[in-house]
Amino acid sequence: MLTLVSIIKLLAEIALLALAGQGVLALLAGAKRDQNLFYQLLQILTRPFVTAARFITPKAVLDRHVPIVAFLLLFFAWLVATMTKISICVRIGVEKCT
Repeated sequence: MLTLVSIIKLLAEIALLALAGQGVLALLAGAKRDQNLFYQLLQILTRPFVTAARFITPKAVLDRHVPIVAFLLLFFAWLVATMTKISICVRIGVEKCT
């Protein structure tokens, strides 16, 4: 169980950092961000999470807001995974928790 929670936490951390990097790069690159190689790489990394967020959000949510929704959903998933990992580690003993 600890391994599963750790994997979920790690995936959420990677996706959160990729979405944050994509947002910062979008601010720095401006209108030409779609031509930026690193922006395209981050877009590929975050596409599954943004697509999942688009699937669960109503059509009234604009497409430009979907990455923000994905970020918030990933943040809450990370928060739940972190709290679950802490709970498991306290139960089994911190020395066994890596």
